[in-house]
Amino acid sequence: MDTFGFILMMVGYLIGIIGGIWLLVVAFQQSLGWGLGCLLLPIVGIVFAIMYWDDAKVPFLTSLAGGVLIFFGKLLSGAP
Repeated sequence: MDTFGFILMMVGYLIGIIGGIWLLVVAFQQSLGWGLGCLLLPIVGIVFAIMYWDDAKVPFLTSLAGGVLIFFGKLLSGAP
């Protein structure tokens, strides 16, 4: 079960990184200020996703799905 949990965590990290980069791209497409804000302050990414939900929905949920996979992978592997 440890191996499956580790693999699940790695897949979660990969999906989370893809979602985060995708959200950054969408933020930079909106404006330079939003892009830099999302890059430098993580809370700005959440605010951006709420304010521009139609554009940021899929990348934000992709990143969130990665976080869920990481959480369950840690539970299965017993990682601290």
